[in-house]
Amino acid sequence: MKPRMLRGASNYSSFSPSGGVLSEAVTIGPDEVEALRLVDYLGLNQEEAAQSMGVSRGTVWRCVDSGRRKLITMVIEGRPLTVTNEIDSS
Repeated sequence: MKPRMLRGASNYSSFSPSGGVLSEAVTIGPDEVEALRLVDYLGLNQEEAAQSMGVSRGTVWRCVDSGRRKLITMVIEGRPLTVTNEIDSS
């Protein structure tokens, strides 16, 4: 797997819903967080985000798509979110 340049490191590792319901956490990787930060938070297009991360536009798209699906799962199902330091190689 090609190395990814991740610049938006965070000081947190998890979020939990306020309802107190215990359910399996959704896990999001640092590459997904970085792709979401660049595209959705900073407003870069996929080409710019790909250049920033040192990967292809396709890789950025897969990271953004996967990250968005995980975030909406967390919101809709009220599940906790865990931010991992490991990049998913699948």
